[in-house]
Amino acid sequence: MKIAVHGRTFSESARPFIQAMFDELRTRQIEVQLYAPFRKFLDSSEVQHGSHQTYTSEEDLFDARLMVSLGGDGTLLEAVSLVGARQTAVIGINVGRLGFLATVPPERIADMITALEGGKYHIDERAMLVMEADRDIFDGQNFGLNDFTITKTDTSSMITVHAYLNGEFLNSYWADGLIVATPTGSTGYSLSCGGPVLVPHTENFILTPVSPHNLNVRPLVLQDSSVLSFEVKSRSNTCMVSMDARSQVVDSSVKITVRKAPFAARLIKMTDDDFFNTLRSKLSWGLDMRN
Repeated sequence: MKIAVHGRTFSESARPFIQAMFDELRTRQIEVQLYAPFRKFLDSSEVQHGSHQTYTSEEDLFDARLMVSLGGDGTLLEAVSLVGARQTAVIGINVGRLGFLATVPPERIADMITALEGGKYHIDERAMLVMEADRDIFDGQNFGLNDFTITKTDTSSMITVHAYLNGEFLNSYWADGLIVATPTGSTGYSLSCGGPVLVPHTENFILTPVSPHNLNVRPLVLQDSSVLSFEVKSRSNTCMVSMDARSQVVDSSVKITVRKAPFAARLIKMTDDDFFNTLRSKLSWGLDMRN
């Protein structure tokens, strides 16, 4: 079996688990390719990984059966962006913080490897967004699993985002910004701005304003077959556009279209990994100090 391993950094408390993972992979003679910057961090942390194969982009990836993401949700989103249209399946080990997407705890790494070898897992396909613009903004990585956002670049004045749905005028949002979230991204930035939680395979997008000037403008749930286009007006003549963890300041004259991507993210889930269990655990649903 061949796997790619993606990561950034991790705390010293996670180091023994990471070392144990590489020891286990070596014992099972599993071929490993490492994200090049992560390999440098492993070397500086004196983690014995035994791999000399590295990648920095989608083009460098070998024919991995799957990719392991070591970190939090941000690391997993980065892994998905590097996989791109190859649709290599990704599993996340949570050595970060919240862990909505990276759900395997470090102490269960050995169990995870056994399950991966034995095929005791399932593939969870998640809808993604793709952005098209009249200029290249994200160096070809114009897709995301969580959300696409347009926000202001300064602290003083809001922006106006003219939104169109399937070519028809929808609304002018006077706000700090606007979020287009997938069901996967519904528990992210959109949720913190008052958006609803969607079950992962709901065929919808959420259009969520960020601090709208008109308080009666609320999040809107749309079919994921919808095509959204945007025009931005701002006093600074700039705005910030973001796709998951990637962001760029652009001229506000940019014309942007967002739609469902023609490919999906393929997330590996263990047999006991359940979305509602994750909600109860991470959002403390049902937790009452009186009980």
